[in-house]
Amino acid sequence: MSAAQGFARPGIHRPNALLFLGPAILVLFVWMIVPLALSLYFSVRRYNLLVLERRGFVGLLNYRLLLEDPTFWTAVVNTLALVVLVLAVTVVLGLMLALLFNRDFTAKNVTRTLAISPFFVMPVVTALMWKNMLFHPVFGLLAWVAESLGGAPADWLATYPMPSVVAIISWEWTPFATLILLTALQSLPGDQLEAVRIDGAGVWGEFRYVVLPHLLRPISALLMLETIFFLTIFAEIYATTSGGPGLATTTLPYFIYLKALLQFDIGSASAGAVFAVILANVVAVFLLRAIASNIFQGEPASAK
Repeated sequence: MSAAQGFARPGIHRPNALLFLGPAILVLFVWMIVPLALSLYFSVRRYNLLVLERRGFVGLLNYRLLLEDPTFWTAVVNTLALVVLVLAVTVVLGLMLALLFNRDFTAKNVTRTLAISPFFVMPVVTALMWKNMLFHPVFGLLAWVAESLGGAPADWLATYPMPSVVAIISWEWTPFATLILLTALQSLPGDQLEAVRIDGAGVWGEFRYVVLPHLLRPISALLMLETIFFLTIFAEIYATTSGGPGLATTTLPYFIYLKALLQFDIGSASAGAVFAVILANVVAVFLLRAIASNIFQGEPASAK
């Protein structure tokens, strides 16, 4: 019996597989459960680092105070708005770039590399670069362009805080969307496109009836992955607007940071963290259902 046949027989190497996978699964389990358990523990206790003598069990008081805090709801609305806006920008721009890079043109490989490179820049570096080199009202590139055209330079982060943050994060994450969609486009069968062209369909018909249906599943997966990451955006806001002006860019992660590390209220911060976990799971379940419906839509019954 050959080695390939030996590996193909079910059950022979299962104990070895569990032996090797067990430690990794245990580490991941502890990595998830310990922080969540501590968050749940502190969320039902009064625990302020400035008044340690007043520690104790308070039940759901931290949650009630959190829900009564208007700053918390502002942070939730800002978080959802940021996620929706960045998703729209990155998916649309990523799709446009993917369609462009899927064609043959001069220096295509170099252009692809330059277009994808922003994704590999650290978030803090990206934020500081935009803040000081582009958005700065005196030394920024946009200020120089405005003065060259005879206009007055704008303080973008102060005047248009949320659109500015959306632009920064979109610039950082559009390459990721481009990679996902370009990979999907390269798996599109050429005979389908040729058949549509023979039938006389134009560019729009080719995109609508062949390309877009082929990209529905990758776009669904892209939406889920980016949503999970965007719900935890912190570094870009911390390095540029610090949640301001006022509460204009205060998101849920930044609100938790304010409670924990500036107000030293670990109890309220933990309650906010638990709410963030619930929100992320609700969004994830919704997206997973949408992705599942796209995956199984139109498949034969035997495949299901």
